[in-house]
Amino acid sequence: MEKPKHHIFVCASFRVGGAPKGICEKKGSADFLGYLENELIDRGLDGVLVSSTGCLKVCDRGPAMVIYPENIWYGGIDGEDALDEIIDAIENEGVADKYLIS
Repeated sequence: MEKPKHHIFVCASFRVGGAPKGICEKKGSADFLGYLENELIDRGLDGVLVSSTGCLKVCDRGPAMVIYPENIWYGGIDGEDALDEIIDAIENEGVADKYLIS
């Protein structure tokens, strides 16, 4: 496997004990994974990997995700429209300012 150009980590709210405790999982962040993967394929965006992660510790801003290697943090992601804006930003090598955690 080639090194991905971008790696999207979606917060799944899991903590050391394994139980989801944060807001991201409660607000459906797990559903983001399939949508992101399918949308990336539909757009022909190769080199973008999507993974779930443990708690990103920004519960007050969740659901949250981070994109590497750019180290861009997004929060308040409220559904497919938000995910589309974030994918648009990746595609255009920009930032989705509306969801940016700074």
